[in-house]
Amino acid sequence: MVNSRAKQEFNMSIHEQPAKTRMSETAFAPGQRPTLGHWLKEPLLHFILAGFALFAIYGGLRGGEERSKSRRIEITSHDIQQIEISWRARWQRPPTASELRSLIDEQVKEEILYREALALGLEKDDTIIRRRLAQKMDFLAEDVAALREPAPGEVEAWFARNQERYAPPPLATFRHLFFSMDKRGASAEADARKDLATLAGKDATGGDAFMFQNAYAEQTPEQVARVFGAKFAGSLFQEKSGAWRGPVESGYGWHLVWIEALMPSQPPAFETVAEQAKADWLSEQRAEAKRATFEAFKARYEVVIVKPAPLSGKAAANSRK
Repeated sequence: MVNSRAKQEFNMSIHEQPAKTRMSETAFAPGQRPTLGHWLKEPLLHFILAGFALFAIYGGLRGGEERSKSRRIEITSHDIQQIEISWRARWQRPPTASELRSLIDEQVKEEILYREALALGLEKDDTIIRRRLAQKMDFLAEDVAALREPAPGEVEAWFARNQERYAPPPLATFRHLFFSMDKRGASAEADARKDLATLAGKDATGGDAFMFQNAYAEQTPEQVARVFGAKFAGSLFQEKSGAWRGPVESGYGWHLVWIEALMPSQPPAFETVAEQAKADWLSEQRAEAKRATFEAFKARYEVVIVKPAPLSGKAAANSRK
């Protein structure tokens, strides 16, 4: 029964369509244009007008709701708690009722000014805000980075690859004879070489008076460089102990050096620096996570660098002035 009725309705719709078409075709004589009254009777126009009305009503309601939300400032109990915590941290006591009211008013004032500034677009093209937002994204990437606990043996393996970080610097114990360039001029180096051939034993004397010490014990390369310069320090730690060496140049002149002892750098046992090694491993993992996060962000963009056109000869000359 249902099927037959459906078929009947379907057949009726088929047969009615040409009739409507014929009515549309015969409603106007050749050359005659449809009137306003005809268009007002068209169902399609009714549909379009109804849809537009619904859209306008929805937009008005939604816009009103958004405007209402944007003009509502709510200070929650959590906000008040944070205000009190900040006050206690600074003044070591709870705020009075009057002080708390003043602090809340200040928070409301700040929120109102913040929203009005956003409405005016004051946050755009502001270098300080730009840098602060970039900094917050950097902090966010660091917070999101999963700082997992290292697997057994992972820190030990990392330490083995980076143990030079934990090795103390080498130490040198030495004495020297000084040949002053101020006093001897260009012959200072030659005089040092001449005396080197005659020196016997570490207690040998000669050379010129030096403004600092003649002997130094257990000095690091950095300590030696502070007195004699980096070039002297680099040469000193390449020499062998037990004999006079040189001449070695410094910022003051030339030196003959007797190295009593050189203590090479030795990495410590892992057990003595385990906690520091783990902290450094975590720091490295955090840095790698931040780098990977940034690379993921960067992959979303096309970076185009447009170099400025070269200045003309006259403009370049003016820019140098």
